[in-house]
Amino acid sequence: MPAVPSCILDPIRDQFLALLPEREDRHPWGCHNPRISDQVVFDRLVQVLVFGCGYERVADHLCSATTLRRRRDEWIAAGVMETLRLLVLACYDRMIGLELDQLSADGCIAKAPSGGECAGKSPVDRAKQGIKRSQLTDGYGIPLVTDPAPANTRDHTLLPATLDQFADLEASLGPLPEHPRLSLDAGYDYSMVHLDLKARGITDQIAERGAKTPIQAGGRWVVERTNSWMNNFGKLRRCTERRRAPIEFFIALASAIIIVRCLLRRAWTLYRWDTRPRSPRIR
Repeated sequence: MPAVPSCILDPIRDQFLALLPEREDRHPWGCHNPRISDQVVFDRLVQVLVFGCGYERVADHLCSATTLRRRRDEWIAAGVMETLRLLVLACYDRMIGLELDQLSADGCIAKAPSGGECAGKSPVDRAKQGIKRSQLTDGYGIPLVTDPAPANTRDHTLLPATLDQFADLEASLGPLPEHPRLSLDAGYDYSMVHLDLKARGITDQIAERGAKTPIQAGGRWVVERTNSWMNNFGKLRRCTERRRAPIEFFIALASAIIIVRCLLRRAWTLYRWDTRPRSPRIR
């Protein structure tokens, strides 16, 4: 059983391989072992992301765990995965349209048993090591920004950095709405948040602390659904990476998969193409 349906994985893989820079073989004699195919390594890394297993679990006679780690670091240094994520996001905006006038943000805590740069004491798991993802989505739930941080970091302190990354999307998506509306839960109901959003020209829609507010109010439910989509990937649900760069690498890959899946689901009712899935229910 494939880790990701072929209708999602194939276009992502093809675009990723097209973005890779040309590699020059500098071995003086040319007698070394042949380089493992990038396609083989990419498929193994997708399995690591989806199943959340170690590199040794997916390694076989075609590709070793050491090769997976080395190629992953090589692609991280080249910034290819982040380029892919931005490209997929721009394609979704061009074909379907991002709902950037209505934003939603929230934090999500996951396990990080190995500790590391983005790990901290989890306030919801008996102070065990955990990681928090500050998630920003559009009005439909498309992940725009996902910023990892230690689990003991308060949500409202991560919001400025998350919004700064959202402003950087203008280079890829074009002009952003001048006065978007941002839906937040009661964990962001602080004066510094209100002042920061006002200075950015963002209309805040924040639930009041101490008041019972249903999750459906204000459109906050979409970011909760996106957090659930992210937690469907085993590597993000139980993060065993210790360095920040690999975490961001897998977050970008997960975001690309989620965006392409949403693109296929929504495009199914708007477009026709030769390889269109029989049903929009794509897992």
